[in-house]
Amino acid sequence: MQVRDVMTTNVLTVDSDTSLKEVAAILADRHISGLPVVTKRGALAGVVSEGDILMKEFPAERRGIIGRLLHPHTAQDIAKLEARTAGQAMSSPAITIDPDAPLSAAAELMVRRRINRLPVVENGQIVGIVTRADIVRTFTREDADIEREIKESVLPDHLITDPREVEVTVSNGIVNLSGKVDRRSVAELLPAHIDHLPGVVAVNSFLSWREDDRT
Repeated sequence: MQVRDVMTTNVLTVDSDTSLKEVAAILADRHISGLPVVTKRGALAGVVSEGDILMKEFPAERRGIIGRLLHPHTAQDIAKLEARTAGQAMSSPAITIDPDAPLSAAAELMVRRRINRLPVVENGQIVGIVTRADIVRTFTREDADIEREIKESVLPDHLITDPREVEVTVSNGIVNLSGKVDRRSVAELLPAHIDHLPGVVAVNSFLSWREDDRT
């Protein structure tokens, strides 16, 4: 499954001149935690989030020259403290992802960079947005859908000579593999590929092989 399969395409954006008051109102009204900031030509300039606005609530003693000496900030932090518009408060450059990227790559990027959403960019233009909630929802996939994807896509793509020789069962997101494949390398790598499919909780492999190509 790719990012384009779960992303929201009707993306709510603001421009760099949008006031922080208006940004805060949109976040609160729409129950979202961040907004892409776009240029007049529609290109992605950055992302403004709840965290960026929260910096405006820093104590007064952290502002001004003395406050900056006592409580050092990065240049970007200082800009956010003094920000009045989305363009001044946003985080830039934005961390983005391609619509054809696997969903597992989006999940890994969100966890590693500690972010809740990823603008989806294609040819320099924002075409969607994918959130942690979008990815979590994939775990509600029916077992039959997971089994079908494994049989119709994963097994043929990973050089299984006769996919019918591999028995696949899925229960509550747990995949069980049994049967025989041509090579040991295939038997060992196949569970790792299946484990990254949306909705898969775990993989139990009982596969055997005809040729030990690992020795």
